[in-house]
Amino acid sequence: MFTLTPPAAEQIARAAKEQSAGQPMLRVAAKIDEADGELVYGMGFDEEREDDLVIDGPGVTVLISPRSLPLLENTTLDFAEVQPGEFQFIFRGGCNTPPNAGGCGSCGGGCS
Repeated sequence: MFTLTPPAAEQIARAAKEQSAGQPMLRVAAKIDEADGELVYGMGFDEEREDDLVIDGPGVTVLISPRSLPLLENTTLDFAEVQPGEFQFIFRGGCNTPPNAGGCGSCGGGCS
């Protein structure tokens, strides 16, 4: 199951409010990069699609497509301080997660 930490949910809700997105629906995706075989994450506000997995989190709804679901199994999205004063979104865990996988481009944070 994919989970969201309270700090991540708070940051997503804050970003949604700044964009006047109302009740935020955050699409989280993952894929294997064909060039180097690394796991790449992505996220952004979206609308629900017919076959999405919908996870109601604290203050935010997470949407995951069936193609991304196996790659996001046992993964947690966190918003943490990676260096003094520098906060980023971080995908943690997951049996398929290479140590330096990254690549999200939304909600005011990065990935590592």
